[in-house]
Amino acid sequence: MKWNKLYQYPKSVRSMIKGERHYDLLDKKLPSVTTILSATQSPEKQESLAKWKAKVGEIEAERVKNVAAIRGTAMHKYLEMYVEGRGILDLTDVGQEAEQMAKTIIDKGMPDCEEIWGSEVVLSYQDKYAGATDLCGVYMGRESIMDFKQSNKPKKDEWISDYYLQSAAYALAHNDKYGTDIDQGVILMCTPDLHFQRFLINGQRFRDYTEIWKRKVEQYYEQKERNKEPDTGDGNQEV
Repeated sequence: MKWNKLYQYPKSVRSMIKGERHYDLLDKKLPSVTTILSATQSPEKQESLAKWKAKVGEIEAERVKNVAAIRGTAMHKYLEMYVEGRGILDLTDVGQEAEQMAKTIIDKGMPDCEEIWGSEVVLSYQDKYAGATDLCGVYMGRESIMDFKQSNKPKKDEWISDYYLQSAAYALAHNDKYGTDIDQGVILMCTPDLHFQRFLINGQRFRDYTEIWKRKVEQYYEQKERNKEPDTGDGNQEV
């Protein structure tokens, strides 16, 4: 694994607009990739989530969500510091758990990362959306988008379509902005009991997910247009 800083990536500030995460880039507020995915969820996925919440209860569902978010943040921070050649010490219970998960990803997933162009890379696509991917670079010989994920339990390939769509979204933005030819998404995942999984998506399947993502972006903006508040003529415009 080596650093090769081929590109100058922009900095960005995240903000919330009407409950949706946006990135502030060059005086523009662009919806995040996760915001678009959430807004365009299929009815089947919405129903599945609703059934799970009904089964475990709202309080437990919120607790599981919050614990996973805190643990995921701690794991990502450890991995970010590792990639940058720095260390981090988090002595909380969650921090110690996250450290072991991060080390598992490092040991089992990172040896095949041959080149890093950037870490926590902010990317945007034609004033349509923005987001941040964990790593851009070369993985197993292919230009790749790489993301670290924590999971409460092992996943099946068919359960992580949103992760593939995220990879496709970031690759589309990177290729458009920097003239690269990224055609692979790499998901490196670990559970609290240290079960490691690696998911690769490339070639035609990756291109298929890119087309699905483009349709989701179109759907998002069509929904925004339909839901736009009518102009009252008082000179105020919706942000």
